[in-house]
Amino acid sequence: MVQRRIPKVRDLAPLMQFKKPQLDAKKRRLDSALTIYDLQRIARRRTPKAAFDYTEGAAEAEISLARARQAFEDIQFTPSILRDVSTVTTGWDVLGAPVSLPFGIAPTGFTRMMQTEGEIAGAGAAGAAGIPFSLSTMGTTAIEDVKAANPNGRNWFQLYMWKDRDRSMALVERAAKAGFDTLLVTVDVPVAGARLRDKRNGFSIPPQLSVGTVVNAIPRPEWWINFLTTEPLSFASLDRWSGTVGELLDSMFDPTVTFEDLEWIRDQWPGKVVVKGVQSLDDARRLAELGVDGITLSNHGGRQLDRAPIPFHLLPDVAREYGKDMEVHLDTGIMSGADIVASVALGARFTLVGRAYLYGLMAGGRQGVDRMIAILGEQITRTMRLLGVNSLEELNPGHVTQLERLIPRAVAPAAVQAAEAAPAARKSTRSGASASAPKAASRPAAKPAASPATRNVSKDEAATPATLDA
Repeated sequence: MVQRRIPKVRDLAPLMQFKKPQLDAKKRRLDSALTIYDLQRIARRRTPKAAFDYTEGAAEAEISLARARQAFEDIQFTPSILRDVSTVTTGWDVLGAPVSLPFGIAPTGFTRMMQTEGEIAGAGAAGAAGIPFSLSTMGTTAIEDVKAANPNGRNWFQLYMWKDRDRSMALVERAAKAGFDTLLVTVDVPVAGARLRDKRNGFSIPPQLSVGTVVNAIPRPEWWINFLTTEPLSFASLDRWSGTVGELLDSMFDPTVTFEDLEWIRDQWPGKVVVKGVQSLDDARRLAELGVDGITLSNHGGRQLDRAPIPFHLLPDVAREYGKDMEVHLDTGIMSGADIVASVALGARFTLVGRAYLYGLMAGGRQGVDRMIAILGEQITRTMRLLGVNSLEELNPGHVTQLERLIPRAVAPAAVQAAEAAPAARKSTRSGASASAPKAASRPAAKPAASPATRNVSKDEAATPATLDA
């Protein structure tokens, strides 16, 4: 029989301690964010649809992005028990210099369109956290201003090669002069991908007002106040533009860039060179032979070719074959510290986060980016401890199993025979034609004269459906 009594005040007092209210609205909402998805939800509420969709969206049906994120969900960790994990080290050297965490901020374009603090917030937060910040060619803050915001940290410059080679290399020279230590040459954008959300939203630079945008702005007055009362949106690397983003990109990007051009670009840069946008083992081999310092396995966040290879699936094979010749980095689909730990375990030396950074920026400016870094850092540390490792060096492929979901269909023998015979047939045709037609001149490198790991896979019945949730 339970005996009851009237509680005494001294017994109730420890149970009646009320939490002190947080009067700072920004801090209150950021403290409530425990995951990157929480920051994403806050960002959606605070940012006009066109700007948010530019960050959130991908190309065409957005299958590449969905698959990249699903690939991280389709893993199984294998922890080791009874290890002393009282201390955990989350940093090591990347491209010859230390980082405090195995991720950095990816290059993102039009950043001040998402939130007015833009790249200044990202660079400052990265410098404070001891991780690299990458400035996009399409960034909205000048190279020199990013350096001023992150004077003692690591700044990387991302290069798109434009049709105007002189202007492209002038940016490279400015970045080198400002002390940027790494050049990220992005090679998966010969033309702009079909980003349908942007077309449907009429996303343009500068924003064009319509009845829809005005209605969408009503519950987001802070964004519009910041946009209209701060320095007009301009670009780090080009003059003002009036038109859609896709039109801008197609007018600038050079679809004729080749490996020879890349070799020439590498020779112009005094620091480290990383090639971003690698999507096959064969291209990784060619870049290793070229002698670049690193590659980033990436399908551009799913924003270029839809149904592109999944970078996380490529990682084990590329790291095993070429990880000793150059550093292997990874981006696309990363939304948690566990994703980063899994990438390091399968051979990535470093990772880049783009959307996660922008969600933090849209959620709270510089403080939001700080919160994003803190969330990923906490998740990395916790995941490492639960795996039973003290340092990044201890992570290995045995800690991660990639579960099968999308399995390539076997190629029919007849198709293989036809493919093998085709090159010989083409060679024979060319030989026959060469007697009557002059040989075409080889394409010059278009250099301006004046300026310069076996995949660890386990079949799991819960992960076998061939379709993916959107």
